[in-house]
Amino acid sequence: MSFDEVTRLAQQKGFFFKSADSYPNSPAGFLDYGPLGVALRNNFVELWRRMVVKGDSMLEIDGSQILPKAVFEASGHLSNFTDPFVRCGKCGSVFRPDKLVEEKTGKGVAEKLTDGEYDSLMQESGVKCLKCGSKLSGTSRFNMMFRVGIGPLQDEAYLRPETCQSIFVDFPLLFKTQRVKLPVGIAQVGRSFRNEIAPRQGLLRMRELNQAEVEVFFNPKNTEDPKFERFANDTIPLRDPSGRESVVSVKEAIAQGDIPNRLVGHYLALLVRLYEAAGLRREMLRFRVLADEDRAFYSKSAYDLEAHLSVGWVELVACNYRGDYDLGRHSQASGTEFTVDDNGEKVLPHVFELSMGVDRTIYAILESSMKTDGDRRSLAFLPYLSPFKAGVFPLVNKDGLEEKARGIYEELRGALDVFYDDSGSIGRRYARADEIGVPFCITVDHDTLNDGTATIRSRDSRSQERVEVSSLADRLAQLSRYPNLPR
Repeated sequence: MSFDEVTRLAQQKGFFFKSADSYPNSPAGFLDYGPLGVALRNNFVELWRRMVVKGDSMLEIDGSQILPKAVFEASGHLSNFTDPFVRCGKCGSVFRPDKLVEEKTGKGVAEKLTDGEYDSLMQESGVKCLKCGSKLSGTSRFNMMFRVGIGPLQDEAYLRPETCQSIFVDFPLLFKTQRVKLPVGIAQVGRSFRNEIAPRQGLLRMRELNQAEVEVFFNPKNTEDPKFERFANDTIPLRDPSGRESVVSVKEAIAQGDIPNRLVGHYLALLVRLYEAAGLRREMLRFRVLADEDRAFYSKSAYDLEAHLSVGWVELVACNYRGDYDLGRHSQASGTEFTVDDNGEKVLPHVFELSMGVDRTIYAILESSMKTDGDRRSLAFLPYLSPFKAGVFPLVNKDGLEEKARGIYEELRGALDVFYDDSGSIGRRYARADEIGVPFCITVDHDTLNDGTATIRSRDSRSQERVEVSSLADRLAQLSRYPNLPR
């Protein structure tokens, strides 16, 4: 399934669409989620909460999207959060040089090259302006932070480019008030803002994006994770910087030195479980171990969880060992003590980060769920992720079936996400439901009036079962339940 096909279906059905699309020349990189997209995203975030936040006994916060300049001076974003760009001397169009070279050559380009190295690659590959074919300028740098002014004096502040800084600056207060011990994970889901130079890939690259972030704080002298045994025998796919690929158990990866310790191994395995539970096949996933030149400025080691999609390998989760960089910098800049007590020892915790792109994940779920059967399309969402759990249809709109079906719908909608449809043939209604990923359809027919049963039709198997009307809510809840958490 191609990127364009998936995007076209998603827009036709209102999963997402360009923001302010009714206005010409509205800027790229801003998308609105429609009702189906909001429901799908919320259901995935609930799965993340169940499996990661609650399943791992983490804390969850909701931090401010605007933070003062001093926070981003300390974090290094004002000096380091930059992207390279080139400009067309004729039409003024702006592009990222790495993306231009990748599109021209079909080969990946490292993200952390110097301006001169980007210029050499562009010259070697013969890159020109994509709009008018003219010569491009040399590479320059652009800080991607969105600046805002606070109050009548316009005090300098910024929209956050990632959700983690609130977690870091709140850490001393959270550790004290929540009476937790190391290691502890603190999570947050919410919006981040990145003034991307030329976003052109829908949900895969946005200027206003959704992140689900986890920062795990631990004593660097003690990485013996108490939850490790739950994950020790899980297998994970790895690709090292040399290109060598392997699928090994977590404990084998630690023994071989591919993963530094049990704590990191635990969380990498947990991510694979999460994405499998979201419907992505294991063979679609891999952890790319980043080379020094590809890592973020704060990262000591890094693993990108990637999914193989129609556009190639796409990063879904950035996993970074950030050391004590963040807490140390914020402690120094703010004058606040960030060390905590760990069994009688004063410790400045180290951090392992799981930074998930929610929008990218939603796109991956859409693409991996899209199926075709002749001229019929369907989205094979797992039932607990589907925006609707069922549609309720009268077989025909006469003989009292419509009234009975509406009564069943009214009973179900208080407990489950269901919708009612009586337009067109029953086959057409099934097809419309399949196309938006509805896993089950309830058909009310003449037998319903006689024996009090209705048909539940399965989207994937096309099988049908008769169920007592009084038991429909329980049966649908059973069919749509979330997976059990590991113990």
